[in-house]
Amino acid sequence: MPENTSLIMLFRLMSGEEITVLCKDFGGERQALEAIAHALDEQRSLVLTRAKVDPDADEHGVVFNLANVVSVRVSTTEGTAAGQYL
Repeated sequence: MPENTSLIMLFRLMSGEEITVLCKDFGGERQALEAIAHALDEQRSLVLTRAKVDPDADEHGVVFNLANVVSVRVSTTEGTAAGQYL
């Protein structure tokens, strides 16, 4: 089974704060966006099991309450012009 793609997920919160998460839970951008959209549709939290907020930290689990999120950008590269928004 191939290794999942390393994704950079930028969560923009209602407060204006941005949180960047490095994630290996998904096979690619489209799969991640579909999972986020599904969680939003079901009004539930997004659970990431292979993620890290600090690039130097070990992978761990992260739970996002999507009710507090305004937008999410998912990309395989860093940069403001890269990635797909939801």
